[in-house]
Formats: sequence, structure tokens, C-alpha cells
Amino acid sequence: MASKLLRAVVLGPPGSGKGTVCERIARSFGLQHLSSGQFLRESLGGGGGAAVVSQLRGCGAGGFGPITAAFLPLVTAPFCCGACTGFPRTLGQAKALDKICELDLVISLNIPFETLKDRLSARWVHPASGRVYNMDFNPPHVQGVDDLTGEPLVQREDDKPEAVAARLRKYKDAAKPVIELYKSRGILHSFSGTETNKIWPYVYTLLSSKIPPVLSDEEN
Repeated sequence: MASKLLRAVVLGPPGSGKGTVCERIARSFGLQHLSSGQFLRESLGGGGGAAVVSQLRGCGAGGFGPITAAFLPLVTAPFCCGACTGFPRTLGQAKALDKICELDLVISLNIPFETLKDRLSARWVHPASGRVYNMDFNPPHVQGVDDLTGEPLVQREDDKPEAVAARLRKYKDAAKPVIELYKSRGILHSFSGTETNKIWPYVYTLLSSKIPPVLSDEEN
């Protein structure tokens, strides 16, 4: 584990690569990756798809919601040095989190709309585990099935092209006050680009100024 307590949040629209960035942060700095999406899947007994999306939306109006209230203790536990994705999703959640947990930094990923639209439209998932594939740059070994289980992949309803634009607009509206809140506190760090591999070195440099890495950038 890391030698210094650090709590970070990675913000970004759907398809921005925030999960990938958080996984790299966890590996490189000996931190925990706390994913609200993964927590929901496990809480729902491995269920995926619409059930998970429904729970996320149910606690997205600014309150905690039953699942969010259960997730918060993981973020705020004394042993938790980690990077969190998928939470907070709204200004209400950000303010609630701030009352019980002081964040060290917030990373915001700014990805062009067209890039996000293309990524999401090409994204397929394994419902039980949440593993994500992209048919353009991270396809499964066998088309249409999960690499580890051989089970069918599905495309989420809100990843279908006709739903993507509305989904991104909704995120932008909800995220704007959250980003402004963290910016006003001087802990927001924004990174722009179209490829996670090109954004990552800058994120690594930022984190290295806050906490000693356990892996070099080249080892990740």
C-alpha cells in the first residue's frame, strides 16, 4: 500500500477512459481503485445491464440512495488510500462526500464529443463482470463473446448510437457544477485529449508529485 494517505476522484463523461486511468493509478501508486459501477454489480449479486444503470440513476439526483450510502464508507474508511470512479455524479453527492471526506485531488478527463460518440457506439460489455470491449481498439478474441468466460457480450441500450448524444448532454449538465465546486477549492486538475495512452503520462506526473510511485511509468 501507499506510504501516504491519498484520496482522489477521477471525473469524466461516459467513454472517457476514467476506469482505465483509475486502474493505472492503483497499479502505479499502490492505491485501491474504488468503482461505484463494480460495487453495484457485486451488491446486485453479479447482475449487470439495466439493473446497474437503474441503481446508479436512482441515486443520482443529489441524495445518497441505498447503494450510494453503502458505497460511501468504502471511500471514507481510514484504510482507504484510493482513486474513485463513478462517484460523485452530482453536486449533491459531491457536497455530501465533502462533509465526511477531504479529497486530495480531482482529475477531470476532457474528451471531444465525437471521440466519445465513436467509443461508446463501439462498446460492448460482459454483463456479469462489467468487462468492457471496444470493437475498434480493444475487441474480444472471438467476436461477440467474453475472453474469460465465453459468455455473450451485449451492447447497453444507452451505448447505442441513438442514445449516446442524449447521455453525453445529461452528463455535461450534471458534471458542470461538480467540476466548478472542485475548481473553486483548488484541487481540480483537467486533462484533454483523444487517447488514454497520451493523457496518462501527465496524470502519472501529477500523482508522482503527491505520492511516491511503486511502478515507473514504463512499467505500467
